[in-house]
Amino acid sequence: MDFILRMLMGPWTTYILYNLKTHGPQRFGELKRRVAGISAKMLTERLRTLEGAALVRRDYEATIPPKVTYSLTKRGHELDDVLGRLAEVGTRWEAEDAALRAVRAAELKAAE
Repeated sequence: MDFILRMLMGPWTTYILYNLKTHGPQRFGELKRRVAGISAKMLTERLRTLEGAALVRRDYEATIPPKVTYSLTKRGHELDDVLGRLAEVGTRWEAEDAALRAVRAAELKAAE
């Protein structure tokens, strides 16, 4: 358990895996746009780490310019259910927090 948690807790790692799960194979630039806020250096580092852990596959085509596509491996797809469940919980929590903020704002306005 410790091994997988350490791997998934790396910066941006879960978000990268979730994007590859949700949107399928992607080129570097496309993935960088979807993972808003990540630097090119950090994305490169995370993808190399995930490739080394056999969670992500890097497909290289020797074209001009070179075409590199990243996708989940079979091992990476073993996390599909976990990533899907995290997305569900995150969506629910986001809605609950928005509802609480609305209630608090209404209470503050009523107290004025």
